[in-house]
Amino acid sequence: MPKEEVADLLFFLRMFPAEVRERALWLRDFVWDLYPQANELIYDNYNALAVGWSPTEKMSHIFCSFAIYRGVNYNTHFGFYWGSELSDTQKLLIGDGKQYRYLLINDLAAFPEQEIKKLVEEAWENSLAKVKDPKQLTHGKTMVKMISDNKREKKLKAPKKQPR
Repeated sequence: MPKEEVADLLFFLRMFPAEVRERALWLRDFVWDLYPQANELIYDNYNALAVGWSPTEKMSHIFCSFAIYRGVNYNTHFGFYWGSELSDTQKLLIGDGKQYRYLLINDLAAFPEQEIKKLVEEAWENSLAKVKDPKQLTHGKTMVKMISDNKREKKLKAPKKQPR
């Protein structure tokens, strides 16, 4: 049962504050509860810890993800790899690039759960349509896809100089 296989993610989350870990685990449960047949892909990058869900083992098929950015605020994005292709009638998603769209989620109380469920469903269907070879479909795996040896250090802002 992949949802219960949380050891890898907990290992990577150990460096983050408790409230950030709680947010990440809530977002993970949110997606797993909707798509238990999806695969969880974990990327421990220089700048962020990212977790995506895909019907295959390929990054290009990720339909939704979250990323926790290393830095002062530990900003968390809940995003869509092919977000530019989603309807987003509520105009919730941020980004104007060719592909990725996201929400900034630093407070779970403000997470628009019902609207995001609709976007996740649309993203899942969109992702499945991109799978050209049905042999690529796998079900319910958790995979660590990348571990960066170097991590961005948390930088504290220097205090502002007081005017004289």
